[in-house]
Amino acid sequence: MTNIKPLYDRVVLKRLEEDERTASGIIIPDTAKEKPQRGIIIAVGEGTRREDGSIIALTVQVGDMVLFGKWSGTEIKLDGQELLVMKESDIIAIVENKIADKKAA
Repeated sequence: MTNIKPLYDRVVLKRLEEDERTASGIIIPDTAKEKPQRGIIIAVGEGTRREDGSIIALTVQVGDMVLFGKWSGTEIKLDGQELLVMKESDIIAIVENKIADKKAA
């Protein structure tokens, strides 16, 4: 994959595919599917620049799983992959995986 470095407070992410079946086993056709609102961050910018020239670093990091708004970002296609570029402020939350903690309890 080509290296991509977003500018300022932008991030590049790859959408995570949602299940193709409902909980009861019904297969959802492509025409009825909504675009996923979860993704994995694959690149981050350096941050927002203050008036004095200092940089405010981003909260998200490469590898974070995040939730974002339905209409957030700009879709791009790079090296055959569909990616999404958005500002960090369009990200709603970072998803922390606590499955391992629940199994240990």
